[in-house]
Amino acid sequence: MRLDLNAAASADPVWEDAPRYWADLTRAVEALPAPVAAVHLGALRHNALDLVVRAAGVPVRIATKSVRSRAILDAVLALPGYRGLLAYSLAEALWLAQSHDDIVLGYPTADRTALVRLAGDPDAAAKITLMIDDEAQLDLIDAVVPPTARPEIRLAIDVDASWRAPALGHVGVRRSPVHEPAEAGRLARAVVARPGFRLVGVMMYEAQVAGVADAGSAAIRWMQRRSVAELRERRAAVVAAVAAAAPLEFVNAGGTGSLETSAADTAVTEVTAGSGLLAGHLFDGYRRFRPVPASAFAVDVVRMPTPGVVTASGGGWVASGPAGASRLPTPVWPSGLHLLPREGAGEVQTPVAGRGTASLRVGSRVWFRHAKSGELCEHAERLQVVSEGRVVGEVPTYRGEGRSFA
Repeated sequence: MRLDLNAAASADPVWEDAPRYWADLTRAVEALPAPVAAVHLGALRHNALDLVVRAAGVPVRIATKSVRSRAILDAVLALPGYRGLLAYSLAEALWLAQSHDDIVLGYPTADRTALVRLAGDPDAAAKITLMIDDEAQLDLIDAVVPPTARPEIRLAIDVDASWRAPALGHVGVRRSPVHEPAEAGRLARAVVARPGFRLVGVMMYEAQVAGVADAGSAAIRWMQRRSVAELRERRAAVVAAVAAAAPLEFVNAGGTGSLETSAADTAVTEVTAGSGLLAGHLFDGYRRFRPVPASAFAVDVVRMPTPGVVTASGGGWVASGPAGASRLPTPVWPSGLHLLPREGAGEVQTPVAGRGTASLRVGSRVWFRHAKSGELCEHAERLQVVSEGRVVGEVPTYRGEGRSFA
């Protein structure tokens, strides 16, 4: 099925009425076997357009790890404001390059098999940009295929966007060893000096802003304001240092949670977003935006072990990150359900408790929202596309197309 988000406009934003929204989804998929993963077409369009508005005219590159369905990627890319993909695996990027021509690999790779394939495919090499932050990564590529035996490899430098706060220390994620403008300039000159490579971009992902919810904490908002101010000055210097060595095609920044501040940085030419499209529940806690749950999954109640508790089949679709309750799927319909803290979401069964169990029987459906977005499509082979209270088609996930990328 080909999705057309340009034609998916609805005068009825049903997601604003939670009971009606989840009841519509339940009726739409009631004849389908569980577990069933669904995408609401109108809600997806709403989220996609909201991301464009928040990016304020700066092109949005889609983070594929948060979608993992080619049909959805293609549908969103067809909307004005979107340009290019940020892949998470070189094998994935090579697969996507069969039908897309602007793919940046968001992370360094040591996949020798995929590097051989890239080096043997001039068309793919012209479409894919690899990410580096160390000359050792260049050494690995040269060891796999020497520069005389391959097309030119496009490269971007990943520069650490964390905040090194005077009192707090390192605030952000541990990514690149390149932090200072002088370090970025040295690496850029080293790339340019080596045959077989072409430096075309810079990426700086401010995880401490993009991936940390700010709604409930004045301290987090203070940290983010300080971090954004520091990063704006440092990113300009980084870009100047790298551009002195090679002309740049793009400067990539941000994520779903930081589109406004990233797009407002004049050094940035594009922003990245992905999680905000399907809207896992980790993105409910931001003050600046409120995505709607465009996707979720439903499982069947299979037993009722005690009053006030029902057990669903499956449900353990857990997100990556620090192990804890925030990474678990959340039961959202019927309302008034919660996981049991000593059991959580299980591989083969998930007990839920609360007042919402009163309406449930064996065979009833329970809807869960996933924490991020990628884990949904890693478990489901297809997504049921729902519009106006009925299933209008289905689209395969990566897994449904027989693909699983580490």
